[in-house]
Amino acid sequence: MIVELGHFALVLALAVALVQATLPLIGAQIGDRRLMALAAPAANAQFLLIATAFAALTYAFVVSDFSVLLVVENSHTAKPMLYKVAGVWGNHEGSLLLWMLALTGFGASATWFGSNLPDGLRARVLAVQAMIGVAFLLFMLLTSNPFLRLEVPPLNGQDLNPLLQDPGLAFHPPFLYLGYVGLSMSFSFAVAALIEGRIDAAWARWVRPWTLAAWIFLTIGIAMGSWWAYYELGWGGFWFWDPVENASFMPWLIAGALLHSAIVVERRESLKAWTILLAILAFGFSLIGTFLVRSGVITSVHAFANDPERGVFILAILAVFMGGALTLFAFRAGALEAKGVFAMVSRESALVANNLLLAVAAFVVFVGTIWPLVAEMAWGRVLSVGPPFFDAAFSPFVVALAVILPVGAILPWKRGDLPGAMRRLAPTAVLALAVGLLVWAMQTGRSALGPVGVGLGLWLVLGSAMDLMGRTGRGPLSGRLGRLTRVPRADWGRVISHAGLGVTIFAVSAVMAWTVEDIRVVKPGGSFALGSYEVTLAGVREVPGPNYSSTMATMVVRQGGAEVTTLYPEKRIYPVQAMPTTEAAIYQGALRDIYLVIGDPQDGGGYAVRAYIKPFADWLWIGALMMAAGGLISLTDRRWRIAAGARRAAPAAQPAE
Repeated sequence: MIVELGHFALVLALAVALVQATLPLIGAQIGDRRLMALAAPAANAQFLLIATAFAALTYAFVVSDFSVLLVVENSHTAKPMLYKVAGVWGNHEGSLLLWMLALTGFGASATWFGSNLPDGLRARVLAVQAMIGVAFLLFMLLTSNPFLRLEVPPLNGQDLNPLLQDPGLAFHPPFLYLGYVGLSMSFSFAVAALIEGRIDAAWARWVRPWTLAAWIFLTIGIAMGSWWAYYELGWGGFWFWDPVENASFMPWLIAGALLHSAIVVERRESLKAWTILLAILAFGFSLIGTFLVRSGVITSVHAFANDPERGVFILAILAVFMGGALTLFAFRAGALEAKGVFAMVSRESALVANNLLLAVAAFVVFVGTIWPLVAEMAWGRVLSVGPPFFDAAFSPFVVALAVILPVGAILPWKRGDLPGAMRRLAPTAVLALAVGLLVWAMQTGRSALGPVGVGLGLWLVLGSAMDLMGRTGRGPLSGRLGRLTRVPRADWGRVISHAGLGVTIFAVSAVMAWTVEDIRVVKPGGSFALGSYEVTLAGVREVPGPNYSSTMATMVVRQGGAEVTTLYPEKRIYPVQAMPTTEAAIYQGALRDIYLVIGDPQDGGGYAVRAYIKPFADWLWIGALMMAAGGLISLTDRRWRIAAGARRAAPAAQPAE
């Protein structure tokens, strides 16, 4: 009965979405307030119906209702409860329902937090949001129904993919979807503004909080996926330029550009056309990511489906929404005339440079991701575009962005003094360069990656600190420090996010440049050197798990004869799917991680062992969390909350970028 209720809720949600997508839009066009007023209750009703369907599916997984095909294919009675719940979205159909829950949640949020929006704009935004909902509800009900029943239920299920039975992967998809789908709000605001024919500073202030929220969720989701790859796959890596990793990274880059571009629209009413285009492309890349994951055109541990027919449906959705939005954009291009002017040396120009670097970097990642597909379809050639291409093509843009950010942040609006800004940053530049040269002199290898990463990271962190202190005015240092508490939260958030980027650049460079790796066969009782440490394989034993069997090693790490830690790496076998997984054992530290992996037994005796020293690995995720925290702090600034009234009331103090 509960499953049928969930299915009925989906069908009813489609009917409500059709009403929301049409009548409020007509009302906004003809000025009928009654029709426009339908948008808010329809958005709330649609969210409630999708939440009901999601709760019904979750119930089926929790009680192991094997009359539901999706539960049979993705669950098992012996599976821990956390992974029974995570199994709801650990598959194509369930994850699509989670996608819809996020979409309708954002639409409902626009009714909760957008009461000060003009009635016409709000009706149009919610109508466009509902159009997206109609498309994906049709996709779900026609090709991907999560509530399909079996006439003869089996006694047990086929279990969830063992790689997904992990806490990191349990929470990674919800955050990622909140980011992906959150960009639909930016898209809806852009299309609504194009329909209305009015893009101004008030519009930019309305769209920025929604974009920032999506960017925060994307940052957390990408970081969690990177952390999962680091400790679960057993390769010691944190990023593999997998097509699905790229699918989340591209909208993250475009959303970052959109955040900075909207500031110029808000301040100077310039870059209107570019900002609207970024809002369209940000969601377009989210749809491309949905296509890559669900079409079967790629093979990845992240992929949910292998069904070309579903891929065609998603391509049709992509073509309709992107084609329609870009056509409307071209039709309204004449109304997007820039009003403000600014000098070549100004904060606006620095933000333009920031935008270009992020947009071109996203385009490079896009080309590298789809080129193997294009080559295979066009010429029948099987190509592989891997990390060497992406590292070489993407890194220059990161370096240029890191160099520009501190300078642009302290330049004034409209017209700046570049020599003056450089004088303020001279001590920071000298210190960053000196530390980079010191690291170059101290390191044993000759790779420039480590020293460059150290120098750039320090430049960004110290530059952010200088930017923050510049907001405290002049006078004695003690007085300026006291005034830090009065610096707006938006400024604090920007500074923390920029510093987080510096920490991440430093950590990525350190891990890539200075990792120590050892791969060998070790017999129980044997020892080997790993940098300054000695690792001993004390023993190997079989350990039963709740729904797996484990080969667990006991490995003792010593330094200078003294025991540092004992680690227990595992090799697990999940009998239902007959699939092995690797569970790395990691001894985390502020300066390095000791990373050990036990492999298969060898013919001559002993076990394959992978051992790594990963310097500053944890700083990578600290940097990512700093970026997300900075965005969250900016989002709590009071001036964000009153931004929606900008067109009706006198403008409040503008948040600085």
